Amino acid sequence: MDLFSLTRHLVDIESTTPNEGPVGEFLCAELVRRGFDARKMSVEGARNNILATWPDNPRPQIVFSTHMDTVPPFFPSSEDGERIYGRGACDAKGILAAQIFAAERLRADGIFVGLLFLVGEETNSAGALKANEKPIGSRFLINGEPTDNRLALATKGSLHVVLTARGNMAHSAYPELGESAIDKLVEALHKLHTMKLPETVDVGACTKNVGTIEGGRARNVIPDFARAELFYRLVGPSDNLRGQITHAVGDLCEVEFTREARFMRLRTLDGLPTMVAAFTTDIPSLTNWGEPLLLGPGSIHVAHTEHEFVRKNELVDAVDLYCSVAKKLSS
Repeated sequence: MDLFSLTRHLVDIESTTPNEGPVGEFLCAELVRRGFDARKMSVEGARNNILATWPDNPRPQIVFSTHMDTVPPFFPSSEDGERIYGRGACDAKGILAAQIFAAERLRADGIFVGLLFLVGEETNSAGALKANEKPIGSRFLINGEPTDNRLALATKGSLHVVLTARGNMAHSAYPELGESAIDKLVEALHKLHTMKLPETVDVGACTKNVGTIEGGRARNVIPDFARAELFYRLVGPSDNLRGQITHAVGDLCEVEFTREARFMRLRTLDGLPTMVAAFTTDIPSLTNWGEPLLLGPGSIHVAHTEHEFVRKNELVDAVDLYCSVAKKLSS
């Protein structure tokens, strides 16, 4: 399969989290067929990371990495003269294909890089966390995400926050007999909405998204429960932000910080254009795999959308870029 055919074949294997088993099976077999020493790294049940090295260099200094899982809903591939469409086309199965082709080209030039393909990036980085327990001694990790083929000088972190408000049920005709948990939650969210968020020079501002809200029993019942999930994109350490959130909410709600991926500045290389990744990646969970770089074809603006695509010329350019970066790092 050529670069475009491999991309489409990967897209056509449904692998929305946590259904990565079949795409992992295909990749392991395909990499063996191409001459790699490929093996599965168990994560959970049928979910496996795939690690591939060349038989003549089992401990490479450079590893290319990206993820196999996608967000829902699945839709299969299609293409025209300029683009390949489908779930995962740019996030990140086109990247995965480009990394395989780059690794093959580099081997022909006497440079041996490893491949690490992970499960669970779109939810909790379960694959990355498991892989981080078994590093192979690499010095550099080149992670693939849609960066428009520009090196990321930083990647924003993430802070997951859950607010839970509690009240007392009552008949809605007599609100004075109850206590509305929804009113408490709305007030807490308003306080957070008006709170000034931190900014970092050359990276930008921390942002907030209220992702889900639930609560109440019925329209004629004073609600005794309400809950919201929030997602902050970090541009620095989270300690002060956590304190601000807790202080702003006060006793209106219980505040739970459920997960964090830290903000990271990344290595760049002279002569290559840069960007800031406003999204979170597996990199904070792969600290034992070497100094990280972030680079890949495609635009994050079309990832997770109903018209996800990657430009064919960007895939071709990505193979060249991955080779160029690996050569710079190995020189």
